[in-house]
Amino acid sequence: MTKRRVLITGATGQVGAMLSERLSGDYEVVRHARRPDPEVVDLRLADLTDYAAVREVMEGVDTVVHMAGAASPESEWDAVRDANIIGFRNALEAAREAGVRRFVFASSNHVFGMYDRYEEWPVYARDLPRADSLYGVSKVFGEALGRFYHDEYGLDFIALRIGWVTEDPLEAEDEILHAMWLSPDDCEHAVRRAIQAKVGFGLYYVVSDNPNRRWDMTNTMLELGYRPKDSWTGRAEGPEDVVEGGADVRDTWPKDS
Repeated sequence: MTKRRVLITGATGQVGAMLSERLSGDYEVVRHARRPDPEVVDLRLADLTDYAAVREVMEGVDTVVHMAGAASPESEWDAVRDANIIGFRNALEAAREAGVRRFVFASSNHVFGMYDRYEEWPVYARDLPRADSLYGVSKVFGEALGRFYHDEYGLDFIALRIGWVTEDPLEAEDEILHAMWLSPDDCEHAVRRAIQAKVGFGLYYVVSDNPNRRWDMTNTMLELGYRPKDSWTGRAEGPEDVVEGGADVRDTWPKDS
């Protein structure tokens, strides 16, 4: 039995680098980046706006874990357009043309960010997207395009609406960031389930087992088999300060988040 070949795009970014290291024991990991990194060998280089280069990166790949792109909710339009719209379409089309079987897409909590800004909880997977930024809009586009590629071409497409990935959830003061914290261990687990689960399409919110989360993960747990183990309260010195209905969110969310 040969290992499944998994391409991680954006493999020199924070989450992409973490996943590249953690998944390499069970999969044949192929790393992609836009530019060379002296600390990473065997990178497949491609700018996402260059279709021919992206197509070459996809050669021989079974599964794509797409982490590349503009990653900040404060990204300007040019960055969002090039990386998350044109570049994302290039990645999907190149994957289809190369015979990739499954595409795991790093979507974002920001596809639902206006629910958070206006404190309209709980949020369910079936709710309509309400992006809080151009970045969030680009992720809504990515989910819609992935749905089309699944329906039209049969490409497995799993979108993970990722929360806030960091080692220490207490490095930020916003209560909502604590609520949407996703630990590196739980992030790895979610991506592994997205690679392996026997579903052809799905949109899944992914955060850790935080007691104050407002986003339903029933389909994530039932369809992907995701079982988060970490909680931000496990890193805090005292008990959670429970606010009935959820703590207020600042009106400028997600600026400076």
